[in-house]
Amino acid sequence: MNRHAHLMTPAGVGKAMQAKETNKVDHIIAVMSGKGGVGKSLVTGLAGIVLKRSGFEVGILDADITGPSIPVMFGINKRPEVSKTGLLPVMSSSGIAIMSINLMLEREDDPVIWRGPLIGNTIKQFWEDVLWGKLDYLLIDLPPGTSDAPLTVMQSLPLFGIVIVFTPQELASMVVRKAINMTRDSMHIPILGVVENMSYLTIPGTEKVIEIFGKSRAEEMARVAGAPLLGRFPIDPELARICDDGEIESYNSDALNSFADSLIKIIKGKIE
Repeated sequence: MNRHAHLMTPAGVGKAMQAKETNKVDHIIAVMSGKGGVGKSLVTGLAGIVLKRSGFEVGILDADITGPSIPVMFGINKRPEVSKTGLLPVMSSSGIAIMSINLMLEREDDPVIWRGPLIGNTIKQFWEDVLWGKLDYLLIDLPPGTSDAPLTVMQSLPLFGIVIVFTPQELASMVVRKAINMTRDSMHIPILGVVENMSYLTIPGTEKVIEIFGKSRAEEMARVAGAPLLGRFPIDPELARICDDGEIESYNSDALNSFADSLIKIIKGKIE
């Protein structure tokens, strides 16, 4: 256990917590990937943005404890405040409630060197001890893979469904099948849809498209998951720059609009 193990127990927290009893979160959606580096956090952030733009109250719980990137994309570095009833999430510029371990570190590049049980307990605290208030949607940015942290979320939180993110590479496609099998067959949690990231690159100034990481496997993965394809995101240098600058909420593109339409349609269909 490292020197940050006390971060979730500041003065007053854990003694008179009432956040879990006062929160009203209608739907919890987890965003999952079979392996790292496929853009799972990016898709989580973009999903939060399109839901917020559609008029919903949205929160993002960054459950990727050892590799958190949500605060950077949203340009947030404010430390969460503590009230008598719980930790207060930090609000983004558009009003998305965000909680991440990186917001509680002295320096954002400090490592979190924790074993699985402590990571799992922290994720539970982010759900139970954070004063989320009234949310239409809480998005969970899961760490990659099928081990402790995703299992904790699937067993401990009342999930509405899961979105699976992948890239076209054959290796990534093989690994994502593991995530699909865990979610659908082992945990019996609905898969709302799949998203292919880094699907292609459009040459600037032209309409020429290059599939850098190989032929798209979007339709194949949708069939394997038994769920709709929610979108294909290209490699977009402008999006990368915006995320690095903490301005993801300013992003607009045809791919994002298509994703927004598909995501909201499938959610409404599941609710109705």
